[in-house]
Amino acid sequence: MKKSDSDKFYGKIDIVLVAAVSLLMALGVLMVYSASRYNAEVNYGNKYYYMFKQLTGVVLGAVAMVACAIADYHVLKKLRYVILAVSFALLVAVFIPGVGVENYGAKRWINLPFFTIQASEIAKFGFIIFTAAYMAKNYEKMSTFRGLIPVLAVGAAMCVLIIAEPNMSITMCMILLMFAMLFVGGASFKHFLVLLVPVALLVPLLIVLEPYRLKRLTAFLNPWSSPLGEGYQLIQSFYALGSGGLFGLGLFNSRQKYLFLPFSESDFIFSVIGEELGLVGCAAVIAVYLVVIWRAVRIAKNANDRFGCYLSAGIAAIIAIQTAINIAVVTGSIPPTGLPLPFVSAGTSSLVVFCAGVGTLLSVERFSHKSIECLICK
Repeated sequence: MKKSDSDKFYGKIDIVLVAAVSLLMALGVLMVYSASRYNAEVNYGNKYYYMFKQLTGVVLGAVAMVACAIADYHVLKKLRYVILAVSFALLVAVFIPGVGVENYGAKRWINLPFFTIQASEIAKFGFIIFTAAYMAKNYEKMSTFRGLIPVLAVGAAMCVLIIAEPNMSITMCMILLMFAMLFVGGASFKHFLVLLVPVALLVPLLIVLEPYRLKRLTAFLNPWSSPLGEGYQLIQSFYALGSGGLFGLGLFNSRQKYLFLPFSESDFIFSVIGEELGLVGCAAVIAVYLVVIWRAVRIAKNANDRFGCYLSAGIAAIIAIQTAINIAVVTGSIPPTGLPLPFVSAGTSSLVVFCAGVGTLLSVERFSHKSIECLICK
């Protein structure tokens, strides 16, 4: 009996990837509610305020995932310049009065009628699409420094706009993402040594130029030197993780969410996970992320063209980078910086964009037949 088109479609969907991402989003709804209900009750008079916003993000993200999975990912290659132009336009728009929204001294959001979007979240994926298309077309040039210049130019331009918001965390994500994609594209080791020199000089300079970044670095080295100042958030994160122990205090039983831990529903949601679900729960969540990254790399390896390979590798890289940085921050492994945990933290923009990225992975999977030669595929 001949299979229908729908059977062929669903037969090529990576169920493991979909299940892992769905599990993370479901956990996100629960943890956002748990971490924010007291804060929402105090500030908005509705303990479900953040949870409803997260549910909206889940619905929009699911729609974006399905739409991108159904679509042919090669369309992104054709639209790469349009997507790149939109990415830059959004990054510039945050500085326009009346359009950009300033929160906590940073202009990172664009005000729309019913919600706000974070331009840098979209820009990251715009960069991935452009770079994947460029490297697929010019893969023979990627072993030369001249071949790297367009990728470096676009990445550097985005970093300049993002650091001007200011947003150091996304800037570091962009730099690591750029390096990851160049590595996959076949850049040589000597090129990375050359590129590391300006980065190594620039990062300390950016820290010194902004007093609050220097204070964060000092707080990271010794948070108890300023327990009510810059070190406060990290100390509260330690309290949350430490009090969780092996199995946690139980779902909805966090104590740090009672206005002790700032941004407990977003950047520091992993601390609440550790407090309520313990070390075992944290390990389980990390394991699910590893499954997502593994399936993304597998899709990249089996892509039937270079663009699909590079595109999937870029999406895998940004999920891995952002997850690693978020967990490293809340555990005090690197200096504090604001960055959402993919699929889990409160934030509609991040959730929808990452879901669209997973949908793109599913599209690449649908069109996969055989692997091609790129560094990640060997």
